[in-house]
Amino acid sequence: MRIAVTAPNGNVGRHLTRALVRAGVRPRLLMRQPDRLPADLRDFVEVVRADSWDPELVVAATREVDAIYWVDPTSAGADPLADYARATEAVTAAVTRNGIGRVVFQSSVGAEKRHGAGEIDGLAGTEVALDETGVDVTHLRCGYFFTNLLLQIDALRAGALQVALPLDAPMGWVAPRDIAEVAATVLLNPAWSGRHVQAVHGPADLTWNDVAAILSSELGRPVTVEQISDKAMYDQYLEAGMPPGLAEAVLGMSTGLRDGFVPEQARTAATTTLTTLSSWVHDELTKALT
Repeated sequence: MRIAVTAPNGNVGRHLTRALVRAGVRPRLLMRQPDRLPADLRDFVEVVRADSWDPELVVAATREVDAIYWVDPTSAGADPLADYARATEAVTAAVTRNGIGRVVFQSSVGAEKRHGAGEIDGLAGTEVALDETGVDVTHLRCGYFFTNLLLQIDALRAGALQVALPLDAPMGWVAPRDIAEVAATVLLNPAWSGRHVQAVHGPADLTWNDVAAILSSELGRPVTVEQISDKAMYDQYLEAGMPPGLAEAVLGMSTGLRDGFVPEQARTAATTTLTTLSSWVHDELTKALT
Protein backbone atom coordinates (compact mmCIF):
# COMPACT_ATOMS: atom_id res chain seq x y z
CA MET A 1 0.00 0.00 0.00
CA ARG A 2 1.32 3.44 -0.97
CA ILE A 3 0.52 5.94 1.77
CA ALA A 4 1.32 9.64 1.69
CA VAL A 5 1.69 11.63 4.90
CA THR A 6 1.48 15.40 5.15
CA ALA A 7 3.03 17.42 7.99
CA PRO A 8 5.32 14.46 8.83
CA ASN A 9 7.29 16.55 11.33
CA GLY A 10 4.16 17.78 13.08
CA ASN A 11 2.89 16.77 16.49
CA VAL A 12 0.95 13.83 15.01
CA GLY A 13 2.87 13.22 11.78
CA ARG A 14 6.21 12.50 13.44
CA HIS A 15 4.61 9.65 15.40
CA LEU A 16 2.50 8.43 12.47
CA THR A 17 5.51 8.20 10.15
CA ARG A 18 7.35 5.93 12.54
CA ALA A 19 4.25 3.83 13.20
CA LEU A 20 3.87 3.19 9.46
CA VAL A 21 7.57 2.35 9.12
CA ARG A 22 7.27 -0.15 11.98
CA ALA A 23 4.30 -1.69 10.15
CA GLY A 24 6.45 -2.31 7.08
CA VAL A 25 5.12 0.58 5.00
CA ARG A 26 7.43 2.96 3.15
CA PRO A 27 5.40 6.18 3.45
CA ARG A 28 5.74 9.06 1.02
CA LEU A 29 6.32 12.21 3.06
CA LEU A 30 5.21 15.55 1.67
CA MET A 31 7.58 18.13 3.13
CA ARG A 32 8.27 21.79 2.49
CA GLN A 33 11.77 21.32 3.92
CA PRO A 34 13.02 17.79 3.18
CA ASP A 35 16.31 18.54 4.92
CA ARG A 36 14.42 18.51 8.23
CA LEU A 37 13.79 14.78 7.96
CA PRO A 38 15.42 12.92 10.88
CA ALA A 39 18.49 11.10 9.61
CA ASP A 40 17.45 7.71 10.97
CA LEU A 41 14.31 7.72 8.77
CA ARG A 42 15.99 8.36 5.42
CA ASP A 43 16.31 4.71 4.41
CA PHE A 44 12.69 3.93 5.30
CA VAL A 45 10.65 6.67 3.64
CA GLU A 46 10.22 8.48 0.34
CA VAL A 47 10.39 12.27 0.55
CA VAL A 48 8.82 14.67 -1.94
CA ARG A 49 9.09 18.42 -1.68
CA ALA A 50 5.59 19.89 -1.58
CA ASP A 51 3.67 22.77 -0.06
CA SER A 52 0.21 21.73 1.12
CA TRP A 53 -1.19 25.11 0.06
CA ASP A 54 -0.15 24.53 -3.57
CA PRO A 55 -2.56 22.26 -5.50
CA GLU A 56 -0.17 21.57 -8.38
CA LEU A 57 2.66 20.55 -6.08
CA VAL A 58 0.37 18.32 -4.03
CA VAL A 59 -1.06 16.68 -7.14
CA ALA A 60 2.44 16.00 -8.45
CA ALA A 61 3.59 14.65 -5.08
CA THR A 62 0.70 12.20 -4.69
CA ARG A 63 0.66 10.42 -8.03
CA GLU A 64 0.21 6.63 -7.69
CA VAL A 65 -0.71 7.01 -4.01
CA ASP A 66 -3.41 4.72 -2.60
CA ALA A 67 -4.15 6.66 0.59
CA ILE A 68 -3.20 9.95 2.19
CA TYR A 69 -3.09 11.31 5.70
CA TRP A 70 -4.04 14.93 5.27
CA VAL A 71 -3.34 17.77 7.69
CA ASP A 72 -4.39 21.31 6.84
CA PRO A 73 -1.31 23.46 7.50
CA THR A 74 -1.50 25.83 10.43
CA SER A 75 -2.04 29.37 9.20
CA ALA A 76 -0.15 32.39 10.48
CA GLY A 77 -1.75 34.74 7.96
CA ALA A 78 -4.22 37.58 8.18
CA ASP A 79 -7.04 35.45 6.72
CA PRO A 80 -6.64 31.92 8.10
CA LEU A 81 -9.89 30.61 6.65
CA ALA A 82 -8.67 31.58 3.18
CA ASP A 83 -5.52 29.58 3.88
CA TYR A 84 -7.62 26.58 4.91
CA ALA A 85 -9.56 26.94 1.66
CA ARG A 86 -6.28 26.80 -0.28
CA ALA A 87 -5.29 23.61 1.52
CA THR A 88 -8.72 22.15 0.84
CA GLU A 89 -8.32 22.91 -2.85
CA ALA A 90 -4.97 21.10 -2.82
CA VAL A 91 -6.20 17.88 -1.23
CA THR A 92 -9.39 17.68 -3.29
CA ALA A 93 -7.40 18.27 -6.48
CA ALA A 94 -5.02 15.44 -5.52
CA VAL A 95 -7.88 13.08 -4.71
CA THR A 96 -9.83 13.73 -7.89
CA ARG A 97 -6.97 14.03 -10.39
CA ASN A 98 -4.90 11.14 -9.03
CA GLY A 99 -7.76 8.82 -8.13
CA ILE A 100 -6.59 8.47 -4.52
CA GLY A 101 -8.85 5.89 -2.94
CA ARG A 102 -8.71 6.81 0.74
CA VAL A 103 -8.17 9.86 2.91
CA VAL A 104 -7.72 10.06 6.65
CA PHE A 105 -8.18 13.69 7.61
CA GLN A 106 -6.95 15.24 10.85
CA SER A 107 -9.96 17.29 11.93
CA SER A 108 -11.16 18.50 15.31
CA VAL A 109 -13.97 18.26 17.78
CA GLY A 110 -16.16 21.22 16.86
CA ALA A 111 -15.93 20.75 13.10
CA GLU A 112 -19.43 19.28 13.26
CA LYS A 113 -20.73 22.81 13.94
CA ARG A 114 -19.59 23.77 10.41
CA HIS A 115 -19.70 27.47 11.34
CA GLY A 116 -19.01 29.55 14.43
CA ALA A 117 -15.89 27.84 15.82
CA GLY A 118 -13.18 30.14 14.55
CA GLU A 119 -10.24 28.39 12.93
CA ILE A 120 -12.03 25.03 13.26
CA ASP A 121 -14.42 26.27 10.57
CA GLY A 122 -11.53 25.78 8.14
CA LEU A 123 -11.34 22.11 9.08
CA ALA A 124 -15.10 21.84 8.65
CA GLY A 125 -14.73 23.19 5.13
CA THR A 126 -12.17 20.51 4.32
CA GLU A 127 -14.47 17.81 5.71
CA VAL A 128 -17.35 18.99 3.51
CA ALA A 129 -15.19 19.26 0.39
CA LEU A 130 -13.71 15.79 0.86
CA ASP A 131 -17.18 14.34 1.38
CA GLU A 132 -18.29 15.91 -1.89
CA THR A 133 -15.51 14.18 -3.84
CA GLY A 134 -17.00 10.79 -2.97
CA VAL A 135 -13.63 9.46 -1.76
CA ASP A 136 -13.55 6.94 1.07
CA VAL A 137 -12.71 9.23 3.98
CA THR A 138 -12.37 9.07 7.74
CA HIS A 139 -12.39 12.36 9.61
CA LEU A 140 -10.51 12.18 12.90
CA ARG A 141 -12.33 14.55 15.25
CA CYS A 142 -9.56 15.11 17.77
CA GLY A 143 -9.75 16.60 21.23
CA TYR A 144 -7.54 19.33 22.65
CA PHE A 145 -3.89 18.47 22.12
CA PHE A 146 -1.69 18.10 25.19
CA THR A 147 1.01 19.80 23.11
CA ASN A 148 -0.99 23.05 23.09
CA LEU A 149 0.47 23.55 26.56
CA LEU A 150 3.88 23.95 24.91
CA LEU A 151 2.58 27.19 23.40
CA GLN A 152 2.29 28.56 26.94
CA ILE A 153 5.78 27.72 28.20
CA ASP A 154 6.45 31.20 29.63
CA ALA A 155 3.12 31.20 31.46
CA LEU A 156 3.81 27.73 32.82
CA ARG A 157 7.20 28.84 34.08
CA ALA A 158 5.42 31.68 35.86
CA GLY A 159 2.83 29.23 37.21
CA ALA A 160 -0.19 31.13 35.91
CA LEU A 161 -2.23 30.21 32.81
CA GLN A 162 -5.01 32.33 31.34
CA VAL A 163 -7.81 30.92 29.18
CA ALA A 164 -11.09 32.03 27.64
CA LEU A 165 -13.02 28.85 28.48
CA PRO A 166 -14.88 28.30 31.77
CA LEU A 167 -12.61 26.59 34.28
CA ASP A 168 -15.18 23.93 35.18
CA ALA A 169 -16.14 22.89 31.62
CA PRO A 170 -14.87 19.38 30.76
CA MET A 171 -13.43 18.57 27.34
CA GLY A 172 -11.39 15.81 25.78
CA TRP A 173 -7.61 16.17 26.05
CA VAL A 174 -5.47 13.91 23.87
CA ALA A 175 -1.82 13.05 23.24
CA PRO A 176 -0.81 13.53 19.57
CA ARG A 177 0.99 10.16 19.60
CA ASP A 178 -2.36 8.52 20.40
CA ILE A 179 -3.93 10.29 17.43
CA ALA A 180 -1.10 8.88 15.32
CA GLU A 181 -1.86 5.38 16.59
CA VAL A 182 -5.52 5.75 15.61
CA ALA A 183 -4.53 7.20 12.23
CA ALA A 184 -2.18 4.31 11.49
CA THR A 185 -4.86 1.80 12.46
CA VAL A 186 -7.39 3.40 10.12
CA LEU A 187 -4.92 3.76 7.24
CA LEU A 188 -3.85 0.12 7.46
CA ASN A 189 -7.33 -1.32 8.00
CA PRO A 190 -8.77 -2.56 4.66
CA ALA A 191 -12.23 -3.25 6.06
CA TRP A 192 -13.88 0.14 5.67
CA SER A 193 -15.23 2.33 2.91
CA GLY A 194 -17.48 5.36 2.56
CA ARG A 195 -17.54 8.31 4.92
CA HIS A 196 -16.69 7.89 8.60
CA VAL A 197 -16.10 10.11 11.61
CA GLN A 198 -13.72 8.72 14.24
CA ALA A 199 -13.47 10.79 17.39
CA VAL A 200 -10.20 10.74 19.33
CA HIS A 201 -11.06 11.98 22.81
CA GLY A 202 -8.02 11.03 24.86
CA PRO A 203 -8.25 9.10 28.14
CA ALA A 204 -10.64 11.43 30.02
CA ASP A 205 -12.55 14.68 29.82
CA LEU A 206 -10.74 17.31 31.88
CA THR A 207 -11.64 20.79 33.07
CA TRP A 208 -9.02 23.52 33.23
CA ASN A 209 -9.23 23.17 37.00
CA ASP A 210 -8.32 19.49 36.59
CA VAL A 211 -5.45 20.44 34.32
CA ALA A 212 -4.10 22.94 36.84
CA ALA A 213 -4.16 20.27 39.55
CA ILE A 214 -2.35 17.74 37.33
CA LEU A 215 0.28 20.30 36.30
CA SER A 216 0.84 21.32 39.92
CA SER A 217 1.26 17.72 41.00
CA GLU A 218 3.58 16.66 38.18
CA LEU A 219 5.70 19.82 38.15
CA GLY A 220 5.96 19.94 41.93
CA ARG A 221 4.89 23.57 42.21
CA PRO A 222 1.61 25.49 42.05
CA VAL A 223 0.08 26.21 38.66
CA THR A 224 -3.07 28.31 38.57
CA VAL A 225 -5.53 28.88 35.73
CA GLU A 226 -7.63 32.02 35.37
CA GLN A 227 -10.51 32.66 32.99
CA ILE A 228 -10.15 36.08 31.41
CA SER A 229 -12.47 38.03 29.14
CA ASP A 230 -12.63 37.43 25.42
CA LYS A 231 -11.30 40.93 24.81
CA ALA A 232 -8.36 40.41 27.14
CA MET A 233 -7.47 37.17 25.37
CA TYR A 234 -7.86 38.81 21.96
CA ASP A 235 -5.58 41.63 23.04
CA GLN A 236 -2.98 39.11 24.20
CA TYR A 237 -3.01 37.50 20.76
CA LEU A 238 -2.50 40.90 19.11
CA GLU A 239 0.37 41.68 21.49
CA ALA A 240 1.95 38.34 20.52
CA GLY A 241 2.03 39.55 16.90
CA MET A 242 -1.06 37.86 15.43
CA PRO A 243 -2.92 39.77 12.69
CA PRO A 244 -6.47 40.69 13.79
CA GLY A 245 -8.10 38.07 11.54
CA LEU A 246 -5.92 35.30 12.93
CA ALA A 247 -6.46 36.47 16.53
CA GLU A 248 -10.20 36.38 15.98
CA ALA A 249 -10.05 32.89 14.45
CA VAL A 250 -7.88 31.49 17.26
CA LEU A 251 -10.16 33.01 19.92
CA GLY A 252 -13.16 31.58 18.09
CA MET A 253 -11.95 28.05 18.75
CA SER A 254 -12.66 28.71 22.43
CA THR A 255 -15.73 30.93 22.22
CA GLY A 256 -17.37 28.65 19.67
CA LEU A 257 -17.00 25.53 21.85
CA ARG A 258 -18.56 26.78 25.06
CA ASP A 259 -22.06 27.77 26.15
CA GLY A 260 -23.39 24.23 26.13
CA PHE A 261 -21.47 22.79 23.20
CA VAL A 262 -21.54 18.97 23.24
CA PRO A 263 -19.40 16.99 20.77
CA GLU A 264 -21.34 15.08 18.14
CA GLN A 265 -19.49 11.86 19.02
CA ALA A 266 -19.99 10.66 22.58
CA ARG A 267 -17.06 9.21 24.50
CA THR A 268 -16.92 5.44 24.05
CA ALA A 269 -14.29 2.72 24.18
CA ALA A 270 -13.70 3.41 20.47
CA THR A 271 -12.89 7.10 21.04
CA THR A 272 -10.88 6.75 24.26
CA THR A 273 -7.09 6.55 24.07
CA LEU A 274 -4.55 5.63 26.73
CA THR A 275 -1.92 8.32 27.30
CA THR A 276 -2.81 10.43 30.34
CA LEU A 277 -1.99 14.08 30.78
CA SER A 278 0.03 13.18 33.88
CA SER A 279 2.28 10.83 31.95
CA TRP A 280 2.68 13.28 29.06
CA VAL A 281 3.66 16.08 31.44
CA HIS A 282 6.18 13.76 33.11
CA ASP A 283 7.62 12.50 29.82
CA GLU A 284 7.55 15.59 27.60
CA LEU A 285 6.50 18.86 29.23
CA THR A 286 9.08 18.70 31.98
CA LYS A 287 11.83 18.47 29.35
CA ALA A 288 10.53 21.57 27.61
CA LEU A 289 10.54 23.49 30.88
CA THR A 290 14.18 22.70 31.71
